[in-house]
Amino acid sequence: MRTLDIISCCKPLAAPSLSQGEAEATAAIFKALADPARVKIVNALATTDEPVCACEFVPALGLSQATVSHHLKRLTEVGLLAREQRGKWAYFSLTPETSERLGALVNLTREPEEVLS
Repeated sequence: MRTLDIISCCKPLAAPSLSQGEAEATAAIFKALADPARVKIVNALATTDEPVCACEFVPALGLSQATVSHHLKRLTEVGLLAREQRGKWAYFSLTPETSERLGALVNLTREPEEVLS
């Protein structure tokens, strides 16, 4: 499975139904975001237009380089982050789909015909 396959497959939680695969992919995204450090990483990247070096997250989060790398890897695996290698440094940014997909995923507003009586 490619990285973006996970994030591109998910339907909004308010969809009439979810397949097992869609439910698992959606759970993987929530699981990746279920850590305060990862939420802070996504927040930091959402507030900048430029990719951020992994080394900048170490002091910002107060975590070791190995722990920051683990968090960045998890977020990249579910398709929320894009990784760019520049020499020995890795730079991260939100994928173009991240904001749109996360917004649509948690949109709990249903169309009137979708509401069960």
